[in-house]
Amino acid sequence: MDRQELSALAHADHPIAAPVSASNMGELIRRAACKPDALVLDLGCGPGEWVLRALQEHPTARALAVDTSGEALRRAEDSARERGVGDRVTFVRGDLREFQPPRPCDLVLCVGATHAFGGLEETLRAVDEHVGPGGAVLVGEGFWERPPDQAALEVLGATPDEYRDLAGTVEAVEAAGWTPVHGHVSEPGEWDDYEWSWSGSLTRWALDHPEHPDAEAAIEAAREHRTGWLQGYRGVLGFACLLLQRNRPPRR
Repeated sequence: MDRQELSALAHADHPIAAPVSASNMGELIRRAACKPDALVLDLGCGPGEWVLRALQEHPTARALAVDTSGEALRRAEDSARERGVGDRVTFVRGDLREFQPPRPCDLVLCVGATHAFGGLEETLRAVDEHVGPGGAVLVGEGFWERPPDQAALEVLGATPDEYRDLAGTVEAVEAAGWTPVHGHVSEPGEWDDYEWSWSGSLTRWALDHPEHPDAEAAIEAAREHRTGWLQGYRGVLGFACLLLQRNRPPRR
């Protein structure tokens, strides 16, 4: 099964595409108080839930949203039209690292997509040139809730130094020239809802379409994912969303 199609099916019941509830996502967006006529940039927007919520919370804002997945962008465009904000957002298919907004942004979102830049610090360096004076960054990043064992590392395809603990993550953010003004650490229930939704959505699609040539592959992918979570990284991998502002003048 095509990886993008699999991801779209797996996130059908949890389009936020991160272990964050709708209420906590809304609180993070509200904390990122945008000035009138703000420009929001979402790097790695997926199906668009974060950027669309930003437009709903900030009714005079406009947005640009970038992703590599054509399927995710099609879903995002459909959602934008359904919510009545399609005229205020432009979706772009392309490389996150190469995209250049037409002017400095007031809010840059990068939730669960720091791998596209090579990691957290690289992401913060890359977005620095996109953020205007007084602007903010909302970044979502994994961290180790506890030191990972070999089972967790194998499932995630990770190394022990791929993530830090939460304190180390905040220290890295500050060392990169940013400081948290708010944050949210995903709760166990948020993780469970996300993971059950991921495997459940995929499994239900396969059971509802038994004649589809990818049905068996979808069931196996869901089973493998669920087993890896339950027997590998549940309670080991954490996720934090940090709302950041500069702790130094912008580089120009």
